[in-house]
Amino acid sequence: QVQLVGSGGGLVQAGGSLRLSCAASGRIFSIYTMGWYRQTSGKQRELVAVITRDGSTNYADSVKGRFTISRDNAKNTVYLQMNSLKPEDTAVYYCNADARPRGTYSRYDYWGQGTQVTVSS
Repeated sequence: QVQLVGSGGGLVQAGGSLRLSCAASGRIFSIYTMGWYRQTSGKQRELVAVITRDGSTNYADSVKGRFTISRDNAKNTVYLQMNSLKPEDTAVYYCNADARPRGTYSRYDYWGQGTQVTVSS
């Protein structure tokens, strides 16, 4: 019903920057909170940043001041600008959306396919 497609990952040196994008498509009635999570091998997926429909944001302490989350509601797209990257930021990054599909009164959690971010020291 709703698909999320993320892009923008890659390999970057420590101190560099990357910008992730994630676009939602499909039978969308409304998208509420959108966010980014990350996961490394053997660890649980953790929150990186989330943003509500009206633009309120919340960040993990480890990325505050370095990462910025934003969204374009007209394009159903969420972005993550990552600056001053560190090797410990290396992970698979997943976008997430709390959305209501058309034709339903229910909200569901949707996940993108994940994009690899690798920061070399």
